[in-house]
Amino acid sequence: MKTVFITGANRGLGLEFTRQYAQAGYQVIATTRAPLQAEALQKLAQAHNNIQIMSLDITDEKQLAGVKSMLQQQAIDILIANAGYYGPKDERNAFGQIDSEEWLKTFQINTIAPLKLVETLYPNLQAGAEKKIAILSSKMGSIDDNSSGGSYIYRSSKTALNAVIKSLSVDLKGDGIKVVSLHPGWVKTDMGGPNALIDSETSVKGMMGVIKGLTGKKSGTFIAYDGKQIAW
Repeated sequence: MKTVFITGANRGLGLEFTRQYAQAGYQVIATTRAPLQAEALQKLAQAHNNIQIMSLDITDEKQLAGVKSMLQQQAIDILIANAGYYGPKDERNAFGQIDSEEWLKTFQINTIAPLKLVETLYPNLQAGAEKKIAILSSKMGSIDDNSSGGSYIYRSSKTALNAVIKSLSVDLKGDGIKVVSLHPGWVKTDMGGPNALIDSETSVKGMMGVIKGLTGKKSGTFIAYDGKQIAW
């Protein structure tokens, strides 16, 4: 049985990734900061005996070390770095009023933590058969696509994340590890809001298709849930 490791699995896209990969027959390691409070994830795990829940705050390097110790040499075929943070949606994210502490927090979660996660699980990925890393970015991180301005904190964290992903695709090429930056679309989640265009099921199904088709030639690209490539 192949194994997929998913962060931020307690709700939204992470929960849906967990559901669909479990139904597809993968062993799913689903992580969340507070497992006891993740009722939907706990219920899902009770319905599927191939879901293992782990406690993990991706910004806590001690917890990352703890997960590494628990996994030991267990192979991971697919790593999905889903956990993310939008930052403030009020005046603290507006020109002239940017909250520097919130900006740093967003960078820590969205940009630095995914890289540290890959560093931590690198030996496990080397042992996997599929050797795939999918990191959730956003079209809002595309400099080419930015015609509306604003959202300085979130945009910049995802633009920087894309640079991290591109470097990973180069550095891990020799190991046969493929890396992709995924845009999930505008999804009806807590972050996306009720006016979003698609639901989690549609987004995740599409992204799983992108991951399934990920090859060495496509490694280091920025792709939307519908398979379309996005300009950096």
